[in-house]
Amino acid sequence: MKETIKTSRTAGYLEKIFRTLNRDYFDNELEEPIITIQSTPRAYGHVTVAKAWSRADGEQRHELNIGAGTLDRPISSVVSTLLHEMCHLLNLQHGIQDCSRGGTYHNKRFKEAAEERDLSISYDPRIGWSITEPTEALIDYIIKQGWTEIHMNREDGYMARGIGGKGTAGGTTTVTPKPSSTRKLICPCCGNSVRATKTIRIMCMDCMEQMVEV
Repeated sequence: MKETIKTSRTAGYLEKIFRTLNRDYFDNELEEPIITIQSTPRAYGHVTVAKAWSRADGEQRHELNIGAGTLDRPISSVVSTLLHEMCHLLNLQHGIQDCSRGGTYHNKRFKEAAEERDLSISYDPRIGWSITEPTEALIDYIIKQGWTEIHMNREDGYMARGIGGKGTAGGTTTVTPKPSSTRKLICPCCGNSVRATKTIRIMCMDCMEQMVEV
C-alpha cells in the first residue's frame, strides 16, 4: 500500500481497518463513526457519547478519535486503541454503561467486551480496567491482514493511556490533573512505576516498553 504520510490517507487507512475489525469482531454490528485524527495530550483516543457529527442528509454519527501524537506507535498498538474504542461504541449501542467517574473509570463490563475481542486488559486504580494491549491472537490477525505502520506523527509530547473525560465514552481523552509537582509513570506491560518532577520519556528496561504518565 502507499505510505501513510498524509492525514487524509491515514484517516482512510483507519477507516479501512475499522471496517475490517467491524466485520470480523462485531459481525458488522457497529454504526460507522466519523474517524478523526486530533491532538489529545496524554491520550491515545476517544469516542463521543453523543453523536457529535451531523451530515447534510440529517444522519448523525459518533466521533472516534485517534490521538495525532500517537500514530507512530507499532501498528498493533494503534489497532488495539481503535478496537478499544470500538468496544465502547458497542456498549453505547446496547445501552451498557462501561465507564463511570465522568468517563474515566473503566468497569468490568468494558473489560468483558474487550477481552472477547482479543484485547488484553489490565487494571489501574485510577482508570480501572483500561490498560490495553494486543493479545497474540490479535497480533497474528494484524499480520494476516498485512497492516503496516503509519509513517506520520504529531509532536504533542508523551501520551498516557486510558484516561477519560466528560463527554466521551471510555475515557481516553484528557482530564485535568490534580495539582502536583511530581508525575507518576507506569510500565503498561509489567506495572513497574517511577515518579518524575517534569514530563519525561522513560523506558522500562525489563519490558522495553515506554512508560506512560498516569
